[in-house]
Amino acid sequence: MSSVVASRRAALLVAAAGFFLLTPSHAQAQWWKRAPVDFEECADAAEKAATKTEKTSALASCNSKFAGRRKTGGGYSYYDFLQDRTFDIAGPNPTPEEQKKIDESYTAYLASQRRSNEVAQAAMRQQREQQEQQAQQLQQVALRTEVVARVPVPVERPKVLQTVGQRPKGASCAKGSFSCEWPRLSESLNDLKKLFNPTPSKPAKKG
Repeated sequence: MSSVVASRRAALLVAAAGFFLLTPSHAQAQWWKRAPVDFEECADAAEKAATKTEKTSALASCNSKFAGRRKTGGGYSYYDFLQDRTFDIAGPNPTPEEQKKIDESYTAYLASQRRSNEVAQAAMRQQREQQEQQAQQLQQVALRTEVVARVPVPVERPKVLQTVGQRPKGASCAKGSFSCEWPRLSESLNDLKKLFNPTPSKPAKKG
C-alpha cells in the first residue's frame, strides 16, 4: 500500500513538472504577477500595452472591473452619471450596503425631477392662460373702439338771421357790395331829412 501511495505522489510530481515545462513563458509571468487592486493600478498596467488597440481594450477592462476612483486624501469615490453626483465609498467598488444607498438616492432624485417638471408645466400653463386673457381683452378694446368710430358726431345747426340786412358779427363782405353799403346810406339819408325838414317846435301854452 505504501508503495502505491509513493508511486501516486511521484506521478503527480512528474505531471506538475511537465505542466510547468509545457506552459509558455508569458503565461507563467501572468501566473506569478499580482492582480491590480484598483482602477489606477489597472490603468497603469494598461498603459504599458504594446499596441494602441491592446491599450484601449485593457482600459475598458479596468473600467468594467473597478467602479471607484482614488481620492487624494484617501478612500475612493463613485460617480453615478444618472444622478450626475459623486458618492464616497470605502473600496474600489461599492459594497452592497453602499450600492443600496446609491439606489435609494437615485429614487429620490427621480421623484425630485418629476416634481420639478410638474411645477414647470403648471407655470407654463398659467403663463399661457394669462396671455390668452390679455389677447381677449385687447380684442374687446379694439371692437369697442371700432364701434365708437362708426357713430357720426352731431353737427351744430347754423343760426337763422332774425333781421333782414343784419350781418352776423365778425362776418366779412365784398367791398362795394350793396348789402354792405346800404346800412351806411340809410343813415346818411336820415341825417339829410332831419337837416332839411327840422321838427317844428310846439307853441307855448297861454296862461
